[in-house]
Amino acid sequence: MTDSPNRGIVVISGGSAANNLVDVFDAVRDSKNCLLSYIIPISDNGGSSSELIRIFGGPGIGDVRSRLVRLIPDSPVNSERMAIKTLFNHRLPAKAEAASQEWLSIVDGTSSLWISIPPAKKELIRSFFNMLNLEILKRARPPSSTFDFTSASVGNLFLTGARLFSGSFESAIYLLGSICGVQSDVVRVIPAINSNFSHHISATLADGTVIVGQNSISHPSEATALQRNRGNRPRRPSLLLADGDDLEDTASDVSDTVSYEEDHLPGSLATLRNKNISFNKTENEDLPCRISRIWYINPYGQEIRPPANPRVLEALSDAQAIIYSIGSLYTSIIPAIILRGVGKSIMTSPARHKILILNGSLDRETGPPSAPFLASDFVEAIVRACEESRGRHPHRVPRRQEQSPSSPDTIRLCDPLPYTAYVTHILHLDGPGTPQVDRERLAEMGIETLRLYGRKITAMEDGKEVCVGMRYDPNALIQALEVVLGKKGDAMVRGGGGNGLGRRNTLDPGRRDR
Repeated sequence: MTDSPNRGIVVISGGSAANNLVDVFDAVRDSKNCLLSYIIPISDNGGSSSELIRIFGGPGIGDVRSRLVRLIPDSPVNSERMAIKTLFNHRLPAKAEAASQEWLSIVDGTSSLWISIPPAKKELIRSFFNMLNLEILKRARPPSSTFDFTSASVGNLFLTGARLFSGSFESAIYLLGSICGVQSDVVRVIPAINSNFSHHISATLADGTVIVGQNSISHPSEATALQRNRGNRPRRPSLLLADGDDLEDTASDVSDTVSYEEDHLPGSLATLRNKNISFNKTENEDLPCRISRIWYINPYGQEIRPPANPRVLEALSDAQAIIYSIGSLYTSIIPAIILRGVGKSIMTSPARHKILILNGSLDRETGPPSAPFLASDFVEAIVRACEESRGRHPHRVPRRQEQSPSSPDTIRLCDPLPYTAYVTHILHLDGPGTPQVDRERLAEMGIETLRLYGRKITAMEDGKEVCVGMRYDPNALIQALEVVLGKKGDAMVRGGGGNGLGRRNTLDPGRRDR
C-alpha cells in the first residue's frame, strides 16, 4: 500500500464527467494524506474502444486511458510532460483516409506530435505502436474487414498495443501510468475487472425491454427511434433475440463480416461487435420507461456474474471514505458495484463515510422526463446493485412482501434495505435541471444531505439560451467533502462568504435540510 498511515479514499466513477473533479479529489486526498484509488468500469463499447473490441476483443479501455492521462500533472506548454499528454489525448481525424495517414506518421515517427518527447521515450512508445500496427495488418481481411482509424484515440491504441504485448491489462495500465508520470504511490487507477476479455452489460427496462451493450444504453450510435415490432412490442436493433422473434427479422443484425481470429467466440452476438465510433451524448431519444436493472452478459447474451478485480476489494477494505462520483448512474457507477465481492466489501469497509455526489443534471439513463429520478432513486439503484453483488435480489421481490425463512439469501422487503451500509451522505446542487432532492424520503433512509451552490450549464434551444443543469464549484465541493470527512469538524456551514456551500443541518443525526 502507501507509506501514509491513513486509510485511503476510493472513488467509483466513469470517465469524462468525473475527470472534471480530479483536482477536487486530489485536494481532499492531500488534506487527508492518504492514497487515492479510482475504480473504473471496463464495459464501455462506444467510440474508438468499439473498433478495438471489434478487431481485438478485450476490455473497454477508454475510461481508464482518459483518467490516466487526466492525472498527468500540469506542465509548461513545451515540456516533455505536456507533449506526452497531448500525444495520448490526441484523436485521429474524423475522415478515414486522413486518419490512416496520420496514424502512419505517428507509427513512423514523423508526426509533429513527437516534438518535445525525448528520443528514448519516443522509441519506447513507438515500439508498441508498431507492434499494434503489425497486428492490425495481420487481422485485415479487405475489403470486408479492415481497421477503421476514424476518430481513434492515440492513447487507446497505445494501451491496446501494450496489453497485447504483455498479455496483461494491468501491466499495460502500469506502463501507461509510468510513462505519463502518474505517481502510483499516491493515486491509482484500478479497472473494475482485471481481464483481457470483453465484458459487456445489458439493461432491463421496467416494461421488460432489454438493451444490449453500454453504448446502446447510454448514447446509441445507430438510429435510435424505438420502433414497434410484431405484437406491438418494443424493439431496437440492439435487443437480444426474445421468444417469438423470427431469425429472418434479425438477419441483418447477425450477419458477420469480421474475421474472428482468436479474439471472438464463434456465434457470439453480432451486436456486441458493432462499430459505435460516432455518437452524441446530448441528443438521444428518451427511454420509454425507467431502467430497472443492469447485468453482465457473456458473448452469447447470457447473464453472468463476474468477480471484481481483487485490487478493487483491497482498496475498499482499506478505505476511510468511498465516493460515488458524478457520471452516468447505470453505465459508470453500477457496472463497478454489481460485481461479485464489491457489495460485501463496501458494506464491511471501515469507511465511515460513503458519499454520493449527485449529478448536476438528469440524462437518458435517469429518465424518462415523465418519471425523472429523485435523489432517493439514485440511492435505491446503488443499494440494490450492491445487494445484488452479494447474491441478493431485492428487485425480484414485491415490495413489502415477506419471503419464506427457507430463503435466507432473499431480502424481506417489509424491512428497509440497508441504505446506510452503502450510502451515508449526499452532496447535491440546487437549480434548474438538477435531480429533485426528496429530503423526507432520504431522512427515512438515514441519509445525510449537504446542498452546494454551483454554476449554471446553458444550451441553446429554439434560439434561446436556457439552463439545462448545474456544475459544481471545485472549491465548494472540496470544502463540502472536507466537512463530511471531518477535517472541519461537525460545525455548521452556511452559505455566503463565497464558499459556495448551502445551508446544511444534516451532519448531526436528526437535523435535516429544510
